[in-house]
Amino acid sequence: MAQSGDPLQRWIDALQAAALLAVDPHGLGGVALRCAHGPVRDTWLSTLRSLLPAGTPMLRVPVQIRDDRLLGGLDLAATLQAGRPVAQTGVMTQAHEGLMVLAMAERLPEGTAARICAALDQAEITLARDGLQGRQAARFGVVALDEGIDDEAPPARLLERLAFRIDLQSVAPHDVDEHLGVDAHDALPSADPDGAADIAAARGLLPRVRIDDDLIAALCAGAMALGADSMRASLLALRAARAAAALDGREAVTPEDAELAARLVLGPRATRLPPAPAPDDDLEATAPDPSSDPSDPSDPSDPPDLDTDSETESPESTASAPEPDAEDTEASSSPTADELILEAARATIPAGLLAQLAGAASPPAGGGPSGRMGLARAARLRGRPIGTRPGMPRDGARLALIDTLRAAAPWQTLRRAQVRRVGSNPSTRPKVEVRASDFRVARMQDRAETTTIFVVDASGSAALHRLAEAKGAVELLLADCYVRRDRVAVIAFRGRSAEVLLPPTRSLARAKRALAGLPGGGGTPLAAGIDSALGMAEGIARRGGTPVLVLLTDGRANISRDGSGGRDRAQADAHQSALALRVARHASLLIDTSPQPRAPGLQLAESMGAVYLPLPHADAKAMSRAVQSASADAGRRI
Repeated sequence: MAQSGDPLQRWIDALQAAALLAVDPHGLGGVALRCAHGPVRDTWLSTLRSLLPAGTPMLRVPVQIRDDRLLGGLDLAATLQAGRPVAQTGVMTQAHEGLMVLAMAERLPEGTAARICAALDQAEITLARDGLQGRQAARFGVVALDEGIDDEAPPARLLERLAFRIDLQSVAPHDVDEHLGVDAHDALPSADPDGAADIAAARGLLPRVRIDDDLIAALCAGAMALGADSMRASLLALRAARAAAALDGREAVTPEDAELAARLVLGPRATRLPPAPAPDDDLEATAPDPSSDPSDPSDPSDPPDLDTDSETESPESTASAPEPDAEDTEASSSPTADELILEAARATIPAGLLAQLAGAASPPAGGGPSGRMGLARAARLRGRPIGTRPGMPRDGARLALIDTLRAAAPWQTLRRAQVRRVGSNPSTRPKVEVRASDFRVARMQDRAETTTIFVVDASGSAALHRLAEAKGAVELLLADCYVRRDRVAVIAFRGRSAEVLLPPTRSLARAKRALAGLPGGGGTPLAAGIDSALGMAEGIARRGGTPVLVLLTDGRANISRDGSGGRDRAQADAHQSALALRVARHASLLIDTSPQPRAPGLQLAESMGAVYLPLPHADAKAMSRAVQSASADAGRRI
């Protein structure tokens, strides 16, 4: 069998998953298809659509779909025209007995994913909103189109409910056109040019398909051996095996069907390698002597009794004697159902993952993406709309007109009755009664811009130790900040004061020039450096940004806040400034640049509430990697 890294096998697996999904969309949950937009994905989707029986819905859903379109809700135009609540059908109800295609599923909001998962579990939609109440059937499957980069993926709760995980990134368009052909029916089990008819017949046969307990136990054992500990993995593999049998026109699941289910469902879920089989024992050494009598207490080493009949026995009869043992040996050497299922699933695991699992390789430090976006925050005037809330459109808040009318529509009958009882003139009565409680304003969300403030100790002790390394680390980080569209600032303290070498900017050239001209020498006004960084961070926060402070120092101050000398007073001022930074709750990181980790640096980090990172022996690149990891962790704490 071709390995899963082979584009041919990947494409065949994808086509087989499409056929099984067409047979049982809701039972199998769906498929997560990792593939960029292009001919390969379009060919697979068109193949899946051609396999669906006529009239089966296959609806495309945008990633930012509103709840009223997903679940259903009030049809505002029809409600205002009829004067009573009129419901509209949601997309999940429209996809009943069909498929729902999620575009850009790696960006699917968690709330939307939770609603889809609830519908997959319950097979119905419970509608209780906008004055409407009821239940609607929603048995559908999901095709999650994943265009993520690196470790981006659809929500885990959704992936757990989808039977198949197909990766077609290594399949090129010419592989589909030249090697496999555009017609995908040849790769499907028991498929002819009229594939949709086979799928319809398989759907009718599916409820009558049965599976033996031995195969069920084998699938469950295979799932446990591969580390797919969730019960859903075994259930989905069982459903896939039944769908494969129905597609082949059989009412009983065979080991071949179980192998296919293990390869398509369990293999991509593997988190560890199955235990290696024990070496075969020497059958000749363990097999009993056919000529010996188990009840005979005599020593097996005794010479056999010479019998004339046995001496004259024909060779044919002699050869026929051990035949039962030979059959037992052959039966014991044949693979069991458990072994076949594990081998089928093992063949699906990519070669790289196989080597990683075998070597128990740990993921790299900071395994997340190298870049990081600014923190999400609520906004009123700009950003991406994330819904509405009750409120008056004042202080810059935007009125959500449609949602306001939607909130008012269910109450029109009661309000008109109240107006009639009061006795107002019907000719002056408004067509829509809108009250203060109906007003809805838009909720907005934008990303806070991150500014990394590098506070560099340029005193004599730092210059003696590793000022050059600190400069190199900051210069490397500037390029990373430029890629992430972060702003950077550089503050240096030496002599008797601190100086802002570079105000917040995205200019990489200016930052490099500021670092190149940074001299070293003089005293260590540590308190002045922290105060300057705190003032800049407060200004950034007032403008709506997210400051992250990175302090590079050995933690030993000898110049106090007023510029006078004295180590004890300077250390007290430094810790007082650090406590003020801690109260402000800005994310911060202290890198101890002394030759060996010492108590002053650790104590200062505790006073700041900062992440402490000692680097006794590190080059500029090592420091850069450490700052990236620790800064990302500090940013998530805000």
